[in-house]
Amino acid sequence: MYTLYAFWSAPQPQDETAFEEYYAATHVPRASAVPHLSSIVTTRTADGLEGGEPATYRIAIMSFPDKAAYEESTKSPEWAAMRQCAGDIIERFGVSLTVSLGEPVEGTPG
Repeated sequence: MYTLYAFWSAPQPQDETAFEEYYAATHVPRASAVPHLSSIVTTRTADGLEGGEPATYRIAIMSFPDKAAYEESTKSPEWAAMRQCAGDIIERFGVSLTVSLGEPVEGTPG
């Protein structure tokens, strides 16, 4: 499995409803259409650790069978549409997006 982690900063409070509507109705469907995608999970974070503020506003986790499948997907028109949509979100709502990728390593409780 090869996984993309997308971390979104918070929109201004007055823009939260519009952000959430656009994210759910437009961005998530575009992300879901990316070829070779095994799964996508989106989370609206609400709480930080031990009562603190959350470090991010939203997190999206996109999993692919392997790195080769991910790389192939980045060449698709669906990927380009998702990236354009992310740019539109950044411009429209003044948020930032940070992305990291990697292969999960499962641990066992000790």
